[in-house]
Amino acid sequence: MSLIDTIKAATLGHHSLEPEKMAEKLSTYLSLLHKWNKAYNLTAIRDIDAMILRHLKDSLSIMPFIKGSHLIDVGTGAGLPGLVIAIAKPDIRMTLLDSNGKKTRFLQEVKRVLALSNIEIIQSRAERYHPEARFDTVISRAFSDLEDLILWTTQMVAVNGIWLAMKGVYPESELSKIHYPYRVETYKVEGLDGERCAVIIEKDR
Repeated sequence: MSLIDTIKAATLGHHSLEPEKMAEKLSTYLSLLHKWNKAYNLTAIRDIDAMILRHLKDSLSIMPFIKGSHLIDVGTGAGLPGLVIAIAKPDIRMTLLDSNGKKTRFLQEVKRVLALSNIEIIQSRAERYHPEARFDTVISRAFSDLEDLILWTTQMVAVNGIWLAMKGVYPESELSKIHYPYRVETYKVEGLDGERCAVIIEKDR
């Protein structure tokens, strides 16, 4: 099975783009990531098959929890999950935020090669970024603490917008410090062991 066919099978049902076109774009993205990773250490995962599972499928699995069409991925790194979601849903606008210049240069190259018109790439620390228009959803895969996520990104979230944090095990101690309404949705990534959950925190004020 070709890489494109493997990606198409792995991502079936997680997109609004045509499966063939989406698989081609994701295949090119993974090829670029694999190439750049050798020099810039963008991700600890080196194997393409593992990238499909741990990067692509894991990123796409949170799409049902997204709110609105104006999103930002904070601490996006190599574009995970924001770039993958933007490829799958070309009707959304996605900002990719990271403070690491090597990573943002990689993202600019992916944007150029794939001609992605629905993404914006910003190099900045989260607490220093004050967007002109606030976002419907602030996504985080990188933040280890929910309290820090809210503290450093509250200026990004629109009223009635949400924070969407990707977590492993249920973060009970972190949630005890949250003073906004929230819910936790557990989900499975086929082929990936371990617990996964999405914490959805509502900015109601």
